[in-house]
Amino acid sequence: MASSYASPAPTARRQIGYARVSTEEQATDAQMDELKGAGCHIIHQEHGSGASRARPVLAKLVHDIRPGDVLVVVRLDRLARSVSHLLDVIERLEEKGAHFRSLRDPIDTSTPQGMFSLQVLGAVAQLERALIAERTKAGMRAAKARGRLAGNPGLRERRPEAIRAASAARQRVYVGDLIASASNWLPIVRRMRPQHSWDDVVRVLNHRGQNWTIEKLRRAVHRLVREKMAEPGLLQRSPRRPPEDRLMTLVAGIAIADSELSLRDIAAQLEQMRERTPRGGRQWAASSVKSLLDRARRLGLVVAELREA
Repeated sequence: MASSYASPAPTARRQIGYARVSTEEQATDAQMDELKGAGCHIIHQEHGSGASRARPVLAKLVHDIRPGDVLVVVRLDRLARSVSHLLDVIERLEEKGAHFRSLRDPIDTSTPQGMFSLQVLGAVAQLERALIAERTKAGMRAAKARGRLAGNPGLRERRPEAIRAASAARQRVYVGDLIASASNWLPIVRRMRPQHSWDDVVRVLNHRGQNWTIEKLRRAVHRLVREKMAEPGLLQRSPRRPPEDRLMTLVAGIAIADSELSLRDIAAQLEQMRERTPRGGRQWAASSVKSLLDRARRLGLVVAELREA
């Protein structure tokens, strides 16, 4: 369950509050009052366990946050389950050009003092990871010595309630991971779909070092549409085109995915993807790319002009 509060007239640097409680019965009123008093004009509320990283409201907040914004919490434990989780969230905020502030802790990443405190937390996180690893190994050794099997007994015994709980937990982690990684691939999907086939989108993404299959990408987009974080139009069927138009749509897709590419850059990319030229050759010339792009432009697939080199 989640909700949001918003009041008018935010300042240039938006202060965005995040309030969390562990159960549906608890209320976020005290946190809301404190965050409003600190100048937060937008406050997101979430009910979820502090032991779980699967927080859809927090993940969407970090995904949508703008450069210069400040994510504000009352206490650090409202945001993260551990120091490593906290640092992971702050790192994602920094990648977006945003800051983080805790009202009751000396953490404000927009100040030198706050960054120093963050460095101290980084050292604590390393120690925390080492201690957790050691405790896990010790627990496994102790269980083995007593003749116990590691893992969830409910799953070993195939209890329906345990299987349902494990499946729900996996889905929460899956959605959280999708939202966290969406900035790496969803913008390209938005620029290419549905005008271009899933196959072409996957080829462009994988050429950029990602690892997608058509089924995996379609499932990811379906899930984000269900979570209302992607537009249903992305799932529409792409228009049918004759086989000879495939190269044209692929070149158009590459150009749409990165408007900074030159004609020669696209030619080099096609060679790396082992695509044959319209005449069956292996080496692409800028003029061949331009010819395909001109056709795509006449059909309205591409708008911008590309430089030759």
